[in-house]
Amino acid sequence: MLEISARKVAQVAMMARELNRAEGELRAFIDRMSEDEQAELVAIMWIGRGSFEAEELGEAIETAKAEATTPCADYLLGSPHLSDHLENGLDALGISAEDVENDLM
Repeated sequence: MLEISARKVAQVAMMARELNRAEGELRAFIDRMSEDEQAELVAIMWIGRGSFEAEELGEAIETAKAEATTPCADYLLGSPHLSDHLENGLDALGISAEDVENDLM
């Protein structure tokens, strides 16, 4: 079970789409997350871009924790297509990113 809520992941994806306007807010939002939530966010992004399969979620989280050498916000914001990868990662985990985003609006 994930510590990070689907709402938080969707919020990051939505803010990443408007990075020019919301970069400071997005960085602060990610920085306020626990280390576990940040590792899970990175793992979901990796699943969404195809670096891991959904069944490898635990391994992806452990890898994210072990390889965390850069602040999470810097790492994620440096990733092209962040919002797409997060949405694809949620979908791969059986969570409808579209439904969660619609609930946020």
